[in-house]
This record gives sequence, structure tokens and C-alpha cells, in this order.
Amino acid sequence: MVDRQAERRGDMSAVAKAVWFIEGQFNRSPSLDDIARASGTSRFNLSRAFTWTTGTSVMAYVRGRRLTEAYKALCNGAPSILGVALEAGYGSHEGFTRAFRDQFGITPDEARKGCPIDERLLVKPIKMEDMTMTQLKEPQTRHRDAMILVGLGARFRMDTAENIPALWQKFQQYEGSVDEVPGYWYGVCGDWGETGEDFFYMAGVEVLSEPADLPPELTTYKIPAQSYLVFRHDEHISQLRQTMAAIFERYLPENGYDPSAMKTYFEFYEEKFDPRTGLGGIELWMPATKKE
Repeated sequence: MVDRQAERRGDMSAVAKAVWFIEGQFNRSPSLDDIARASGTSRFNLSRAFTWTTGTSVMAYVRGRRLTEAYKALCNGAPSILGVALEAGYGSHEGFTRAFRDQFGITPDEARKGCPIDERLLVKPIKMEDMTMTQLKEPQTRHRDAMILVGLGARFRMDTAENIPALWQKFQQYEGSVDEVPGYWYGVCGDWGETGEDFFYMAGVEVLSEPADLPPELTTYKIPAQSYLVFRHDEHISQLRQTMAAIFERYLPENGYDPSAMKTYFEFYEEKFDPRTGLGGIELWMPATKKE
């Protein structure tokens, strides 16, 4: 007999496989390694692809789903808070209560007594139709000589990337303070954490030589000469996450490229990009590294 469920899972993307696995396992406390293994990819690749595709990190989704189902059980009159905690994968009443309060702002006992919460805090199962991705145009392959970039950088988590525009706004006050190549701005993503959930991001400009004196807030980032896949993002900048999801979740693995090798890539903003409106389009330069 053909296992139709297994057959369908074979056609799923890594993120879809992760969601499928989590929904059947979240009350058993699966680790990121467990989920990545079930998805057929590394935890590094899964962490990045999952957040770009769904808008939340893998483990935040696991935690939210566990606590949401626990909340429903308590609202339905579950007789034992500890029993609900154990069913949700927590080993103690105290740990469960702390996580529950962090998620919903109330204690499990208050939830059982009917204390209302903001319904938006409940985490519903992700559906495949919710995983929206941009339809990509075929990228160009281009070579780029080594570059020296100067800019303002900070570390971000995947689930706090919405704070990057504030970094750009802060960097604008330094415009003209270095001998930059005019008309071009770069957003560099690199130095990823081991799990792929945090990274260094720099808003910067290109310079022809390393400056001798820089304001202490600015930093230098060197990128070696290499070949790139260059993708266009012509939609509003707020939709960049969907384009990144399509690149990492579909294009790279389906065309034999190694997402794990994408440890440093950059966004390229030309003069036609308008930072006030978020329109004008940008290019995404990804190292063209094939799987071995």
C-alpha cells in the first residue's frame, strides 16, 4: 500500500515539513535539532527559512502552540494545572506558570477561572496557504571585486528584524562623513549565529580604501571577491521577507545551491530607491555556492 501521507510529505518544503512535525509533537518538547532532522535540513537553514516564511522563529512557534493548547484546556475546565503543564511538555508547575504568564499576561489559574486575554496572543496552526512567497524572476550571475563597506551595525534576531529600518534612519546622519562611492547603499547580513536565529546587520556605503579615522559608532566590513546570484526585489521594501523566503526556501535548494554557504550576503540600494516611500526596488546579492 502506498503511504499517501509520506508521499505528500516528500513534496513538502523544509518549512512545511517542520510545521507538520511540530503540530504532531509540540506537547513532547521537540528540540530545534529534532525539528530540523525531521525536515531534512540543518537547524541553521531551517531557522532562517522558517522565520522568513512564517514571520516567527521555530521555537517561538513551538512554545506558542504548546501554550495556546494549554490555555484552551484550562478554559475548558481541566482539573489539574500540573496535568496540563505535563501535557504541554513542561516538567514543573513553576516553569509552566512562568512561560504561561510571559505568553498571555495571566497565570494558568486565572485562565481556568475565566480571566480574559487578548485573543491575538493565541498562536494558531500555520496553514500552507498562509506561507506567502514572492514569485521570483531568474537571477543574474555576476562577479564582484572585493569591497570595503563602512556603516552602522548591530546584532539582530530573526524575530526582531523589523528594527532594522531604525538602524538605517540612524545611519543617515553619517551620510557624507566618509569618502564614499556616491549613490549606492548596502545592507549587509553576516556573522550568523550557530542556529541561524541571530545575525549582524550593517547599513553602510562603499569606500575605495579603509578610512584612517572613523566615528567610534561606525564599523568597517570587508567582503571578498566572488560570484553572486543577483535577485531583484521590486515590491515595497516591507515585503522583503517574502522574497527572502522564496530564495532560501525554494530557489537555492531546488537549483543545487547551498543555503548554509550564504553566511554573508547584501542588499544593494541604488539611487532610484526611495527610503521615504520604500519603493524603487533593490537587488539581493547571494554568494553563488553550489552544493558539493
